[in-house]
Amino acid sequence: MCKTLALVCCLTICAPFLECQEESEESTFSADQLDNLLAPVALYPDPLLAQLLVAATFPDEIDEAARVLRADSDPASIDGEPWDVSVKAIAHYPQVLSMLADSLDWTTALGQAYAWQGDDVMATIQRLRAKARSVGNLQTGPQQDVVDDSGNIEIWPAEPDNIYVPSYDPDVVYFGSGGAMDNGVETFGPACLIGVWLNRDFNWRHRKIYYHGWNNGAAWVTRARPNVPLNPAYVNRRFQNVVTGRAIESLKVNRGALDRYTSVHRDLTFDRAAAVGAPAGNRVIERNIDTSDPRIDAFRGVEPQPAKPVPQPPAREVYEPERVAHMPESIPQPIAVEHFQPQEPQPSHNEAFGNRGPFEPQAASQRGAASRSEMTQPAPRHESPAPSRAPVGHDK
Repeated sequence: MCKTLALVCCLTICAPFLECQEESEESTFSADQLDNLLAPVALYPDPLLAQLLVAATFPDEIDEAARVLRADSDPASIDGEPWDVSVKAIAHYPQVLSMLADSLDWTTALGQAYAWQGDDVMATIQRLRAKARSVGNLQTGPQQDVVDDSGNIEIWPAEPDNIYVPSYDPDVVYFGSGGAMDNGVETFGPACLIGVWLNRDFNWRHRKIYYHGWNNGAAWVTRARPNVPLNPAYVNRRFQNVVTGRAIESLKVNRGALDRYTSVHRDLTFDRAAAVGAPAGNRVIERNIDTSDPRIDAFRGVEPQPAKPVPQPPAREVYEPERVAHMPESIPQPIAVEHFQPQEPQPSHNEAFGNRGPFEPQAASQRGAASRSEMTQPAPRHESPAPSRAPVGHDK
């Protein structure tokens, strides 16, 4: 009894935590899936990509920002909006904001990957950059500096005032040959202003995004700082802790919509089961409780529903040969034998018709047949005797 109560208490107290653990484990992305998710943006310059990954954890604000800017394209109105600082930073680059807003399933998946698997995301970016550089499609040029820092590939703005958003086909840039600057595999849009909103960067050695505050940072920060007027909307101590959107983990993603991001692994799908392989299970329960105990299911909060009876056709429409073979041939219609339970013969006592002895189906059937046969024969005609008359003269 005590063990049963302990089992119930443990399940009651730990259930919310265990459900969250299961959801988190089942929602992780595989390395190949991360390759496909990050392929479209892995070659973005570091200060822009750092803001993009954090902004992706606020997909609702991304959607709102896109709608606001479509109605009012004045960049000066962005700074006063209540959005996360990363969303406001991305909003200064309309083409990037539109890309995120137009593919919210992908944006949400990207945000979840960063929130759940930050280290894996960083490793994926480095892996993709190495692939592009190995085939000659990631090089230093007028728009970007490609820097190797102890094996980590960093991409910085080459100009002190402007940053350029690259445009490339992921199906080609990671596999093609020849220099990107020569064959147009990677092209760049118009110059975009480097502003105070680019207040974050990558620390590749420690696999994290950090707030530099325009004081200490990479060479591109030092180069651009003289031309960047500070603004408390972006330079503020409250931004020292880089936070993600709280709601990102509970948002649902249509993983079927992610299958079009097959740039690196073309036969890969984003099916949840394929992503994680076998079910992860609950290590907390398995350490303390026998998970094979059938009593566990009795305390999950959902009472089992009785199975609905399956309608059966009438007995006379379904013939079961193995049972019909034992029926008397004289019975014209099959009977529901499946409900018959053989019992020892018992004497029948019927007050109306007297004691007729044990019931015998075959004898009863024969008597019924004989009775029906008699009913079908025409009744014999009987001559009525002539009424007798008293002789005349003998009246009393």
